[in-house]
Amino acid sequence: MKRLLVGIAAVAGAFVLAACSGGGASPANVTGGGAVEAGAGGGAPTTSAATSSSAPATTSSAPATTSSPATSSSKPKPTSTKPTSTKPKPTTTKPKPPATTADVPCAKAAAASGTAACVDISAHKAWLLQDGKVIYGPVSMLPGRKGYATPTGSFRVLSKEKMHYSREFDNAPMPNSVFFYPGDAFHTGSLKTYSHGCVHLSATSSLRFFNTLHVGDVVQVVP
Repeated sequence: MKRLLVGIAAVAGAFVLAACSGGGASPANVTGGGAVEAGAGGGAPTTSAATSSSAPATTSSAPATTSSPATSSSKPKPTSTKPTSTKPKPTTTKPKPPATTADVPCAKAAAASGTAACVDISAHKAWLLQDGKVIYGPVSMLPGRKGYATPTGSFRVLSKEKMHYSREFDNAPMPNSVFFYPGDAFHTGSLKTYSHGCVHLSATSSLRFFNTLHVGDVVQVVP
């Protein structure tokens, strides 16, 4: 009975296959997705599934690179500072204007024509004048000490001697002597030690007095 059923099934299968292939021809072995392959020895046909690629498409997982926003510089802008000059500014000193007759306390000497000399004992100053205008001075001087005071008043130049020696005071040298009173003269002397009645001047000043004054010129000495 089992054999009869198997045979019927086989006949039915062959009939179906013949009908699908178009009229009695043996079906060719067909491979491919879903094709029916005839089994050898009349066995049941086996169906081979088509091999499909299971590998998923590779997608780029790397995120798109976006440009980062430009960072603003945090450094402060350099400020240009001009260096200050350390050099001191040159100071211009105006020359001292020469003394005028208004600065001279000797009215007679200022009124005299020609050259004249003026001596201020209390101020320890002396001047030379020409026709009432100051041409030299004031310069420092020292008068006579106590007991040997320099005489005051208006006088005239009596004599001049380039190197005089005082007989009264142990032949003391008196360079550039210009006598305006007996025994008293302008001459080079100490500006720290008072004289015995003469008018002490520096070497430079006594030379200027000696070269400027002439015999007969007015010499006025005020207290």
